[in-house]
Amino acid sequence: MDLIPSIVARHAEMTAWRRQLHARPEIGFEEVETAAFVADRLRAAGIAVHTGLAGTGVVGVIEGRPGSRSIGLRADMDALPMDEAGDRPWRSTIPGRFHGCGHDGHTVMLLAAALHLAATRDFDGRVVVVFQPAEEGLGGGRVMVEAGLFERFPCDEIYALHNMPLLPFGQASVRPGPALASFDRFEVTIRGVGGHAAMPHKTIDPGLTMAHVVVALQALVARNTDPLQAAVLSVTQMNVGTTHNVIASEARFAGTVRALDEAARAIIEAGFSRTVQHVAQAYGAQADIAYIREYPVLINDAAASRQAGAAIEATLGRDGFAAAFPPLMAAEDFAFMLQQRPGAYLLVGQGTGPESPMVHHPAYDFNDDILPIGASLLCQFVELRGVN
Repeated sequence: MDLIPSIVARHAEMTAWRRQLHARPEIGFEEVETAAFVADRLRAAGIAVHTGLAGTGVVGVIEGRPGSRSIGLRADMDALPMDEAGDRPWRSTIPGRFHGCGHDGHTVMLLAAALHLAATRDFDGRVVVVFQPAEEGLGGGRVMVEAGLFERFPCDEIYALHNMPLLPFGQASVRPGPALASFDRFEVTIRGVGGHAAMPHKTIDPGLTMAHVVVALQALVARNTDPLQAAVLSVTQMNVGTTHNVIASEARFAGTVRALDEAARAIIEAGFSRTVQHVAQAYGAQADIAYIREYPVLINDAAASRQAGAAIEATLGRDGFAAAFPPLMAAEDFAFMLQQRPGAYLLVGQGTGPESPMVHHPAYDFNDDILPIGASLLCQFVELRGVN
């Protein structure tokens, strides 16, 4: 590895920062302490700091040598609304709040990169460091764009990265084109007629109807979308009834739809309402549907991906570039920023073996050994390119 020496020298401090943030997790749009932590350290390094974008977002502007080009670097700051397992000394101290996706590490990597860039100013133009709130399902990236991120802080391109337990330590990956899936969610209420479980003929059973609807929905992927276009529809919640001898009058289910192609996404959305309504009608029930579009497909720009690949090879060597790592059906609201500006999203391997817990697992923890790797990569996007 060819890591930046000044960042490697800060590794112990970065680890302490990361564990401090891990112990005090804040969920989307509530990252008050985290934002203050970031802003204070940016200001101390002489970086122009702007706060309050999208509520708790922080933006720093670092001026280099005279030049017209501007590069954006983005990290997410929020935690998940879940409990942490395990007894690490730095475990979450807030019940129901857990940095189970590694955003604490992402924040620290970008912070260390910003401090290095501010100390050296070894680039032409400007670097905009974006500390974003509310990535976990609340669309903080979209909110920042709508609040004028790129109008207030122009960027010619923008980059971000995420830790990846499925990728070995010492490797990183970027791929041009679709890299992460779109994310839509749905909530459906099936309305029937309740009654005694011994007299189902006097009812319209919403539970039975729901079961048939859920099975029928799987055909949207299996028989409506191109088999070469990845898509997945998952029903993750099903609720009906309160006791064993009563047929309820309502049933509810919810879940998500993900696709790597916007056309496939549209096909599923159109077919969803048709399938739910027709199956419900076949059983004499009614259906109320809420189908909410959340994140678009994350599409890496081809030229930016080549630049990111060069940064990976410069930092981790040719063997460190995992070019064949496949797209993921997870979603990321960095996609909203990539709709506005060319850029790329990288995955940085932190896996230590097949037992490494995946993100969003209660036993997950960020691998502090990748802190200088991620920070060095972020700096390479700027210094390797020259920003001229």
